[in-house]
Amino acid sequence: MKFCPRCGSLMTLRNVGGKVVWVCPSCGYQEEAGPGSAQLAVLRQQIKHDAKERLVVIDKNAKPESLPKTRAVCPRCGYHEAYYWVVQTRKADEPPTRFFKCVRCGYVWREYD
Repeated sequence: MKFCPRCGSLMTLRNVGGKVVWVCPSCGYQEEAGPGSAQLAVLRQQIKHDAKERLVVIDKNAKPESLPKTRAVCPRCGYHEAYYWVVQTRKADEPPTRFFKCVRCGYVWREYD
């Protein structure tokens, strides 16, 4: 890892004209890499996803009875049982959001960790 002496951005290793060179993507500053710098290179691979893999399907016609139940107090009516499901609504490194639906009144609420 090397930072640009001009602008402070993180520089990347590139092969320019058969030589390994540090290049700043922000200001364009270049500097020939010393011996052993080529070992610092990181293999990058971009994963391509097709449209089918990005598609999220939520069945709005699913019957609540098909969902699992848990013991949870409804904030609206105070009943002690609710259906629940879990959805990743934020970044993958954050915990998922839990949704609840009251068995008695049908009120839906969510809980975050």
